[in-house]
Amino acid sequence: MLENIIVLLLAALPLMGSPGPATLSTAAVGSAYGAARGVPYLAGICAGTSTVLLIVASGITGVIFAVPGALPVITVAAAAYILFLAWKIATAPPLATRGEAGKAPSFVPGYLLAIANPKAYAAIGAVFSSVVVVEAELATDAVVKVVALTALVVAINTIWLLFGAAFARYLSSPRLGRAVNITFAVLLVVSVAAAVLG
Repeated sequence: MLENIIVLLLAALPLMGSPGPATLSTAAVGSAYGAARGVPYLAGICAGTSTVLLIVASGITGVIFAVPGALPVITVAAAAYILFLAWKIATAPPLATRGEAGKAPSFVPGYLLAIANPKAYAAIGAVFSSVVVVEAELATDAVVKVVALTALVVAINTIWLLFGAAFARYLSSPRLGRAVNITFAVLLVVSVAAAVLG
């Protein structure tokens, strides 16, 4: 079983760890607000992605997407929310000028972005269906996958938060800090467009 879990994690790593709405927004929050103040948002991203894992594991996604007209409505709502978050990141004062002022995104925005993230459903669905961890025991297989992938989600998003925060630490110029915030916001919008149009 351990060998199968390693195969699962190796298959999931490039899909779940590559730049996308959750990872880029986590890095952007780290850059705009610092690692410590980004932890509530990180917790929301991890909890929301774990919720997506449970939705995919239970088969609820298939039921939701089978409802006529549901997919376009969900996609537009998700894109609108992610654009709102990108705006907040782009307009956040750079750390160099803000110090500890300014309100960082909390748990709820992170959770909402994660469950609205189209890339998460595609990546998790692909990984979930491609690797069998426990043969002939569907429920046990699903539970092991959810636990293993949740641990991976926490590790990946923590690394992205720390990457963003480390990047921001070297930005003493307010103009450069603003440029980085805007760059992260643009990358977030591009990742959403790629996920929706791809």
